[in-house]
Amino acid sequence: MGVFVADVFVTGVTGYIGGSIAVGLLAAGHQVTGLTRDPAKDEALRALGVVPVHGKLDDLDLLRAQAARADAVVNAASSDHRQAVDALVEGLAGSDRPLLHTSGTSVVSDQAGGEASDRVFTEATEYQPVPDKVARVELDRAVVSAAERGVRSVVLCNSLIYGTGRGLRPDSLQVPELIRQARESGIARHVGAGANVWSTVHIDDLVALYLAALGSAPAGSFFYVENGEVSFAALTAAIAESLGLGEPESWDEDSAAAEWGEEVARHALASNSRVRSDLARTVLGWRPRHSSVLDWIRTESTRPSAGQPAANR
Repeated sequence: MGVFVADVFVTGVTGYIGGSIAVGLLAAGHQVTGLTRDPAKDEALRALGVVPVHGKLDDLDLLRAQAARADAVVNAASSDHRQAVDALVEGLAGSDRPLLHTSGTSVVSDQAGGEASDRVFTEATEYQPVPDKVARVELDRAVVSAAERGVRSVVLCNSLIYGTGRGLRPDSLQVPELIRQARESGIARHVGAGANVWSTVHIDDLVALYLAALGSAPAGSFFYVENGEVSFAALTAAIAESLGLGEPESWDEDSAAAEWGEEVARHALASNSRVRSDLARTVLGWRPRHSSVLDWIRTESTRPSAGQPAANR
């Protein structure tokens, strides 16, 4: 392992995670071909150094062909599109080339309504996912088992990501949504008591782990991705401080769902998702540099793009 990877096919290249990974790959000397649905973004992608390929995750023949052609594949477009991932595996089967698949630690989330939990998960911890995440867990396991088909398959299960994206999209989901709501209403809000805790990771540290996994992760690997954790009450307090607002207030789940939608409110903002990246550190030697999302909120989150509506990004 550790062989130079010349040409990497990246799905989700116009997104927050995929775009940041693409920029990291280019900076490391790799070539990047990126899947995009929008020809209007071609010029911006080429300015980054990405070669655009037009298509969607439903274009399975295209995905197979790109995977068969590339030296490695990074799927950062969807954690739930089973047919697309199956097509990428088929394109790579028998090649022993890498497939890095992006998942998320909502697979070990609960439905706590803003209350705390003391459950912490390592890669060795058995768990039963909430019903909405069963299909994602099955997909993660299918990627891991692709090692039996001659694919150097790796699942990277990301926690709450923060920091400025390096590609075309600067903002992640959870923290910018909390900031947007606070800016628009003048009140920072968390769900329930806000005692629920998520593990966190800075986007630059995440990219460093993807690069390490690309170079040396064993086939059939699964890694949680985190460096620190935070309660949502602490998040909203830091947001209120950075925006010069008063004390944060509590929202019930129904009010939060009306603002952010059921999926985001209940699974991303009212739940606990506490993980530890033991294997990333011991197997890949990953040494993340950022540990405080609260420091980032206080020093960088008031820049113009943070928390703005997606249409304005």
